[in-house]
Amino acid sequence: MINITLTPLHYIYLIFIIIIIAAMVKKKDISLICIIGIFVLGLTGTQSVYKSAMGVFNSFVFATKELMPTIFIISIITAMSNTLMASGINDEIVSPFKGIIKNYWIAYWVIGIVMMILSWFFWPSPAVALIGALFLPIAKKAGLPAIGVAVSMNLFGHGIALSSDYIIQAAPKLTADAAGIPVIEVISASVPLVVVMGIVTTAAGFYFLRKDIKSGILPVEYKIEESEDSQSGEKLISSKKLRRLLALLILFLFALDIVIMFVAKLQGGDATALIGGTAVFILSLISVIAYKGKSLEKISDNLVKGLQFGFRIFGIVVPVAAFFYLGDSAFNDIFGKILPEASHGIVNDLGVALANIVPLNSVVSASTLTAVGAITGLDGSGFSGIPLVGSIANIFSASLGGGTATLTALGQIAGIWVGGGTIIPWAVIPVAAICGVDAFELAKKNIKPVIIGLVATTIVAMFLI
Repeated sequence: MINITLTPLHYIYLIFIIIIIAAMVKKKDISLICIIGIFVLGLTGTQSVYKSAMGVFNSFVFATKELMPTIFIISIITAMSNTLMASGINDEIVSPFKGIIKNYWIAYWVIGIVMMILSWFFWPSPAVALIGALFLPIAKKAGLPAIGVAVSMNLFGHGIALSSDYIIQAAPKLTADAAGIPVIEVISASVPLVVVMGIVTTAAGFYFLRKDIKSGILPVEYKIEESEDSQSGEKLISSKKLRRLLALLILFLFALDIVIMFVAKLQGGDATALIGGTAVFILSLISVIAYKGKSLEKISDNLVKGLQFGFRIFGIVVPVAAFFYLGDSAFNDIFGKILPEASHGIVNDLGVALANIVPLNSVVSASTLTAVGAITGLDGSGFSGIPLVGSIANIFSASLGGGTATLTALGQIAGIWVGGGTIIPWAVIPVAAICGVDAFELAKKNIKPVIIGLVATTIVAMFLI
C-alpha cells in the first residue's frame, strides 16, 4: 500500500473544502472563504503572517496565469460573435440548422452530441468556442435556456468525451501507465462504464432541465453580450448575398482549423490557439467590410469589450481557483517546499489516505476508486490525479485477484467528470462564459446528474470486476 503522512495542512484543506461545499449548497459566494483558506494554509505552513499575506497575492497571480489562455479565447470569441451579430452574418451561419432544431429537447441532444464528437478529436476547450458561437442563437429560438445549452455542452464534452478520451488517449495512457497495464485494456474496460455514465448523466441532466423549464424556474432569455450595433436591429452588411458568402468563408476557415488540428495532431492549448487566431482574423476581416472607414477603431473597441467581458466573468473565480490550485503542486511553488517529500499534492495525499483505511472487496474497491477519483479531481485539472487512481487500482486488484482495468477506468471517469470538469466551478468556466451563465450555477445544475451517474457507474463496475 502507498504510505503517506497527513499533516495539519491536509486536515485544514479538507475542512475548508467542506465549508466551501456547504456554502455553495446555500448559494453563498465563496470568494472570502477561499481567501481565508489560502491565508490559513500559508500561516500553518510558514508560521509567518507576512509570507501568508504574500501567498494570497501570489496564489492569485498563479491562478490568473493558469486561466489566462481560457480568458483570452473566451474574450476573442465574444468579440468575434458581437461583430457577426452586428453584421447579420451570424443569422446566415445558423440558418441551415434551424430546420433541424425545432424545440428545446432536440437542441439539447444535438448540441451535446456535436460537442462530444468534436471534443473526442480536439478536447473540449476549442470545441466550446466553436459550438457556442454557432448554436447559441439556434438554441435560444428553440426555447432551450442558456443554462440548458451549458449543461449539454458540459456533460457531453467535459464529461463523456474527456473522461473516455478514445481518440487522443492522453487520459487512458496516464492511468494505464500508472496501473502497469496496456492502454487498450483501460479503453476496453471503460466502454461499458462510459456508456452507463454518459446515458445516465445526460438523461438525468435533461430530466432536471425539462422539469425546471416546465415549472418556469429557468428563464428562456439569454444574457449574451451584444454590441450597440446589434442591439439596434439593423444589419451592418445589408447585402444578403455578401452575408452568405462571408458565412461560408467563416465555416470554411473553422473547418480548415479542424483538418489542421487533426493532421498536425494539435490538442489542448495548441488547438485553442488555432481557433483563437482564426477568430481574430475573422473579427478583423468582418470589421473592415462592415465598418468600412471606422474599422480600425471598431476592431479595437470590440476587442476591448470582449476582454472586459472575459475578465468580468473570470474575476470572481480567481480566488476560488487560487485556493483549489493549492491542492496540487502549486502549494510548494507559492509557499515553498513545506509538504513532505513523498507528497504528490494535498488532494492526492487525501486520496491515498482514504484508500489506505478501507477494507478490500469488489464493492468497497469500486466505491473507493470512485471516491478517490472524485477527491483528486478537486484540484480542477482532472488529469493530475488520475495516475494515482491507476496505482491504487493496481494495488487493489492484486488483493482482489483481478479487475485492474475496470478499477482504473472507473477512477479515471470519476476524476475527470469531477475535475475536468463538470462540478468544480472554474473547470466549467469556458462553457459558462460562452453561454453567459454563472459558473457556480452551472456547477450546481451538474451536481445531481453527475452524482447519479457516478453511483450507477460504480454499481455496474462492481459486477465487472
